[in-house]
Amino acid sequence: MVKKQTAGRDNLDDFAPKFAELNDDVLFGQVWSRESELPAHQRSLITISALISAGNFEQLPAHLKIGKENGITKDEIAEVITHLSFYVGWPKAWSAFNLAKEIFND
Repeated sequence: MVKKQTAGRDNLDDFAPKFAELNDDVLFGQVWSRESELPAHQRSLITISALISAGNFEQLPAHLKIGKENGITKDEIAEVITHLSFYVGWPKAWSAFNLAKEIFND
């Protein structure tokens, strides 16, 4: 079961309430809860890969934490980032590794 997400409302409800609602209820509610179609572990791997590929490192720490909660191991994340480095760029991999080390070395 996916944990109820409130980051949208916590951070943007006063400024962008509709975006906050879509973030919490649709993306992290309806989409992430479709575990019979795609388990949370795989969704996390895909999401982390997409963030790294696009260079969206501001959102990466939160998704690395979610991924760890969804069962991604230190060895798996290292392998994913290593694999991605050849497709999305060495600097993006370095940036991702620096963030992943903080999350997975706890």
